[in-house]
Amino acid sequence: MLKFLRGEILLLQAVPVALIAYLFEHAVMEAGQAFALVAAAALIVSIATASMRVAHHAEILAAKAGEPYGTMILTLSAVLVEVLILVIMMQQTQQPTLVRDTIYSAVMLDINGILGLAALLGGLKHGEQSYNDDSGRTYSVMILTAMGISMIVPDFVPKESWHYYSAFTIVAMLALYAVFLKMQVGQHSYFFSYRYPKMRQGAEQSAADEEEHGPTALSVGVILVGVALIGLLAEFMSAFLTDGLEGTGAPLALTAILVAAIAAGPEILTALRAALKNRMQAVVNIALGASLSTVILTVPVVEAIALFTGQPFTMAMTPVQITMVAITLVAAAINVSDGETNAIEGMTHFVLFATFIMLSFLGL
Repeated sequence: MLKFLRGEILLLQAVPVALIAYLFEHAVMEAGQAFALVAAAALIVSIATASMRVAHHAEILAAKAGEPYGTMILTLSAVLVEVLILVIMMQQTQQPTLVRDTIYSAVMLDINGILGLAALLGGLKHGEQSYNDDSGRTYSVMILTAMGISMIVPDFVPKESWHYYSAFTIVAMLALYAVFLKMQVGQHSYFFSYRYPKMRQGAEQSAADEEEHGPTALSVGVILVGVALIGLLAEFMSAFLTDGLEGTGAPLALTAILVAAIAAGPEILTALRAALKNRMQAVVNIALGASLSTVILTVPVVEAIALFTGQPFTMAMTPVQITMVAITLVAAAINVSDGETNAIEGMTHFVLFATFIMLSFLGL
């Protein structure tokens, strides 16, 4: 038991941190914006650290399940964390574009950040890296469809009809995900897997064996407890961050980028490790799968909240965001169409990610 607790110290640190935040919440608020920002930063570090342990146990389950189930478990756990933080922050902030900006930031981070950096580093080390091109094409067309329906078309829907379209969007996203899930775990599961050469299989298996320890129920329990702790910390973090940034003129997208980065942090590490081990299929599944899951699962949740509260959220992207998404998805469609990645393709996406960060700091 003591060995287990020592191994989970990075997750258990969230308990005293949450207790301290609860006891001193009002004192921090009254101390001024600087103290609120420091407290928010400390909570962000605590949330990110706890997320790492949640991702670690998701990786254990992933290694046991194998592809494509493995990366599906990893991406779903990350999306669960993101949705939980978003729902809590939506109650704390009056920023109507928070959900839209977070989904947009997550797609930029997943496709341009994770896929770009992984393909760049993996390409520099291994040259061309192979994967199943069916997965890339499937992910790309579904991301384009999901974002078009939920984040571009709403700009043309009359305000008095928003609730009808919102209800339609919920049904459309759930239908898309149901068919995709059936494909991913059913008759088309081979779309999302790749048969590595024998020498690579051995390395992959040894890495998987290294991760497999402890009963499955234990990993599931740790993930559930971790998500609950992250949700609790996110509530305090949101309050401190909202209070600390009020009136500072900081870009509104900063909060959205933070939420997306916290959720995607574990995925970034997993994808980079996979790329350096020449396992590009896992990178494609993580980067594009996380983007698709973020759009297709987050939208129904927030749209349902909007219908329940009667207060719509701004889901239509800005012209700059639409342009960046269009360039990203066109570049991704071209790059993932041949079943191989290289450093040049990785660099194109990473430059797009740097452009996204630059535009965000410019308030665009």
